[in-house]
Amino acid sequence: MKVQKILKRLLRLHPKSEPSTLIRIKRLLKDLNSPESKIDNVIQVVGTNGKHSFCVTLREIFEKAGHACNLNISPSLRKFNERFYFSGKYISDEELYNLLTEVEQINGNQNISFHEVITAAWILHASRNKSDVNIMEAGALFRLDSSNVFQKNLCSVIMPIGIDHRDFLKEGTIDEITYEKCSHLLGGSKIIISEQKSNVLEKIKKNISKNSSEKFIFGEDYDYKKKANRFIYKDKIGKMNLPLPNLSGDFQISNVSTAIAAARSLNQFKITESHIKEAITKIRSEGRLQSITRGKLRKYVSENNQIIVDGAHNPLAASVVKKYLETLNTERKIFMVLGMMANKEHKEFIQTFKGRVHSVIALDIPNQINFIEKEKLSKIAQSCGIPSKTKNSIEEALINIAAEDENAIILCAGSLYFAAEILNLN
Repeated sequence: MKVQKILKRLLRLHPKSEPSTLIRIKRLLKDLNSPESKIDNVIQVVGTNGKHSFCVTLREIFEKAGHACNLNISPSLRKFNERFYFSGKYISDEELYNLLTEVEQINGNQNISFHEVITAAWILHASRNKSDVNIMEAGALFRLDSSNVFQKNLCSVIMPIGIDHRDFLKEGTIDEITYEKCSHLLGGSKIIISEQKSNVLEKIKKNISKNSSEKFIFGEDYDYKKKANRFIYKDKIGKMNLPLPNLSGDFQISNVSTAIAAARSLNQFKITESHIKEAITKIRSEGRLQSITRGKLRKYVSENNQIIVDGAHNPLAASVVKKYLETLNTERKIFMVLGMMANKEHKEFIQTFKGRVHSVIALDIPNQINFIEKEKLSKIAQSCGIPSKTKNSIEEALINIAAEDENAIILCAGSLYFAAEILNLN
């Protein structure tokens, strides 16, 4: 409760009417004695999708090789502490409270966004808890994101880029998004580029053409090929015959391959094939095509109903989730339980599933404010040609689907916040 109270206070400092800027966080970091200047072994991760899967995979690889890792993700899923991972464990409630209190006191009542103050707190704690590597996930964009405060890094990683967060942009085009994410990556280190759509890759290359970092590009410098129950990873170092990762969906092989490419490009860490094999079979990633096989929610459905929870919330993520759904038994109907935030590309997201999803049940997202109301969301689904209705709760939606089809697959998607509520309820 102490942590929740201080988080609410910090939210009130948010200058919602002010434009994005690095001025506020740089001012706070200076007042904290510039902890960012004490960290130069950071891996900065930008992109639209796959950042979390990449980060937890890379952490697993480094830890299996005996290296201490600090990890910063945003947003958290089930508990706020998930954003603060240091040398093998998440920060305790007491440590987090003390850290946030310290940063709050230094900041005073000066304007600062919630994301900025939380990022500053993580950087401060990371500077005091030395590790072999600091893995840091960028926020919505990067050029003016609070993670873009370092002068030196180990490498930058560009995960798949697509349309999202248009509300932060002037035009919201893929050109503008690519510029915001890629144009200000640090030079003098390495840049790892994940599998991208061909037109996006060209835009990325244009944005980093003058960057002095060494480039490692999917399809040119590293690649993978899926086999029946394995995949072949290949880069300039050589080939590896690897087990499938402990993540659902073929698209995750791409995310894992990018993590392998990043780890192997940083040859000072001496990552071996055995480290990689052990790591990728033990990846922990909640809310990403996660099957609910036990817990409270199972009592609302039949034994044959399959519940899948995924935090997908933009068109690019929808496309990869649909590809996964297409690998499932086509004789089983797929019902979608959908909750989305108000600032998303609702129609583009939903229409991606046309032809594979039987119908949609729209819900408000519990414990959130800026969600799109279920009635509006349901109408959008109907406009996409997908039958849709609303229910008042996750439990009611599950009961309704199970009563209609006890063999149905139930996909819960639309938001990481929605996925978190479902997992916490379970």
